[in-house]
Amino acid sequence: MNPLEDTPCRRCGTCCLADMVAYITEEDLARWKAEQRHDIFHILEKEQAFWAGDHFVSARDGRVLTCCPFLAWDEEGAACSIYETRPLVCRNYRPGSSEICPQWKGKGPR
Repeated sequence: MNPLEDTPCRRCGTCCLADMVAYITEEDLARWKAEQRHDIFHILEKEQAFWAGDHFVSARDGRVLTCCPFLAWDEEGAACSIYETRPLVCRNYRPGSSEICPQWKGKGPR
């Protein structure tokens, strides 16, 4: 049994501080096209994020992108505004699975 599967998300939004736009796949794009998610394509075209050494920058206006453009907040914490069709990188992420998550336990004693 994988202990990460039992780690509930705290909805802190920390994992969403990385801009997932750089990690979308051709499959994500094909799904959004089939779903006619023009709202998603509008945001992707608007931002056109690129890596500028140590952060993402909007190609449109040069501002630093500090989080996923689909990160939203509700009364319970962080929320994904496209959760039902979020990209594969987000679907595969497990709370506690990386150092960015406050629930990360590391690799344990050596």
